[in-house]
Amino acid sequence: MSRIRARWWLLLLLVLVGGCRCGDDPNVGGASASFRPQVEVVDFGRVLEGTQVRRSLTLVATGRAGVTVDAVTDAPFFVVVSQIVVGGSGTGTVDILFSAGSTQVEGELVLTAGRTTAKVKLTGVGVRPLACIPQRECHDSRFDLDSGLCIESPQADGASCIPSSRCQENGRCQAGICVGQPRTCNDDNPCTVDSCSPTQGCVTANVACPVPSNPCKVGVCDRNSGCQEVDVADFSPCGAVSCKAARVCFSGTCRSVTPPDGFVCAPATPCQDEGKCSAGECMRPDAGDLESVFSAELGGMPVAEDGGPVLLVDDGTVYASVCGEDAGCWLAAYTESGLLRYESPYEDGGARTLLAASDAGVVVLAPEALEAYAPRGVGELRWRTSLAFADTALDGGTPEVVPGTTGAGRVALTKEGDVLTYVTWSDDAGTEPLRSRLVLLSADAGVPLAMGPEEDGGGAARLAVDDARGAYLYTPWDGRLAFTDQASADPVTDGGTLMAFGDALDDGGLASLSLEPLDASVPGGASSLALASGRLLVGTQAFVDTDGGVLTALDWDAGTRTLSPLAEPVLMSPGGATGHAFAFACDHTDGTPCEGAELRTVLRSFSSDDGQFLSEVDVLPSPVLPGAFHEAALLEQNTVGVLADAELPNGQRQAWLEWIAFGNKLNQCSLPGRVEVAGAVFAGDLLHVALRRDGVWWLESYPVGGRTESRGWPQRNGSPAGTRRAAP
Repeated sequence: MSRIRARWWLLLLLVLVGGCRCGDDPNVGGASASFRPQVEVVDFGRVLEGTQVRRSLTLVATGRAGVTVDAVTDAPFFVVVSQIVVGGSGTGTVDILFSAGSTQVEGELVLTAGRTTAKVKLTGVGVRPLACIPQRECHDSRFDLDSGLCIESPQADGASCIPSSRCQENGRCQAGICVGQPRTCNDDNPCTVDSCSPTQGCVTANVACPVPSNPCKVGVCDRNSGCQEVDVADFSPCGAVSCKAARVCFSGTCRSVTPPDGFVCAPATPCQDEGKCSAGECMRPDAGDLESVFSAELGGMPVAEDGGPVLLVDDGTVYASVCGEDAGCWLAAYTESGLLRYESPYEDGGARTLLAASDAGVVVLAPEALEAYAPRGVGELRWRTSLAFADTALDGGTPEVVPGTTGAGRVALTKEGDVLTYVTWSDDAGTEPLRSRLVLLSADAGVPLAMGPEEDGGGAARLAVDDARGAYLYTPWDGRLAFTDQASADPVTDGGTLMAFGDALDDGGLASLSLEPLDASVPGGASSLALASGRLLVGTQAFVDTDGGVLTALDWDAGTRTLSPLAEPVLMSPGGATGHAFAFACDHTDGTPCEGAELRTVLRSFSSDDGQFLSEVDVLPSPVLPGAFHEAALLEQNTVGVLADAELPNGQRQAWLEWIAFGNKLNQCSLPGRVEVAGAVFAGDLLHVALRRDGVWWLESYPVGGRTESRGWPQRNGSPAGTRRAAP
């Protein structure tokens, strides 16, 4: 009996022992089944945004038994396989993905097997790459993940490229430089002038035929025979026109006639139909207000230095420099139809004065510097150049930091858009003596290309550029009229090869701008200079041939009254035969000043042949009210357009656009409302005005009723763009 019981207990013990499973492997008895991760943190490092990176985590079995591990995590981390089998006393691998955004993130990987749980920290940095655009031609730019910067490297020689100048084509890289073939712009039309602009490419303009001396002839270009003179339309005015007598053209000849009833004695304007003769009088319908083409709120006050342009117009864009009370100052650009192109804030928020505009940029005067802003896009700053040109060496030596000044009338643009400026400074904290020099800056970067010698004296001066010959400089303080041609005449200090006017030397030095005084001087003149067809109108005092020919004084002798010429605007007809200037007129002969309506502003026209005055017209809108003259320009058909205003008896002001020809005021149209005019510019068939109405500053445009003359020197700065360059 005892043996049977012993066997029974032995069998029960074996069953109990066999039924105990301490591990996951049924074939391995008495083994522990667990695991541990090999590291506590998985760092994915820096990863580009939008890409995935894989990392592997090793799991180590802590016993002889195998184990199945579940892996779970949250976005932006992911496990490739969520269940991993780790062999006994062996290892297993968890593959984890990191899908990168643009920020640093942390996550957690949770590993579970039975009653064992382990957690692993996951980290990664998503990096948004920079938009890497090559800053130099023939270079590639890539984003370097480690440094977070764009890295440039040169392209292989022979790689195709786009030259920076649109005057080159079929570019190929050579030693990191894009070298192209010259672009041919000749259209084989003798009636066009073909040229190439580095920023616009091929540019074509109609040939400007010489202006005939006969006012009843006009120069036109024929493709086969070139420029020739043809008759203007019969009844075109060739002199003063009234209903008593009129000078009109017949068959190419100017004749005096007695106008019959119905004869057009005054042309139509945008606010009034044409006038016609009736019983010897010019009868005109009542005039209304001008209707604006567009009106745009400026958001601030337009600013300009004394005598500087308030508005500029170039290639269909109107520019204004504007300051708001709390918003700082900015460059505003509008289309000629009134749409805002951009408002580009100045970096320091300070005021700037417009100087000139071209397809290369909008040049403004900043404190002790010139700046250029892009004419398109967002109007970004293209370059800033300090006016510290004292003791600058022609070999590119470092200048002493003596800030200079320049300004309206002392900046002109070459045909290529390079900036010619006359800079003045003082060596002793702004006190005398003053020093000056002429400097040429590149259109694309504002770096000095050429420089004139230092000169004694300084202050207001005037520049004018002749595309075919060079530039003229008038310095009123000493009456000098000087010229620098398109080929440097002086040797340079570093022995470099002389280049054409405006080009830097191959060895990095600066070309020398030689200023040669002409044999005609104009002492005591105003700060004024105009240029057209080989004639200069200097200081509102004299006509001078551009080769320094005989001086012809303007006839300002008014006899019984005092005339005080205004420095600007002065206007020159396309043929250079007629000059127009403005003056304050006072009828007092005892030396007492005129007051109120007694002080008038007159337009006087002069013959450039002998300086004699041809006509004189009071340009103020009302003969009995005081007023102010604002702007004028030559219009086609020998007409001068004038913007002036009058002070009304209640103290408010109203402005008028006037048309004057051959000594007669043909008509005038009022601008709507009571306005304060800050400045204006004539461009094409529009007058653009910056004005304040009811306390708000506006940019408004009005029809002129014809086109503004584009040749000669038709505006105070030569063109609506302020380039101070004469068009042929």
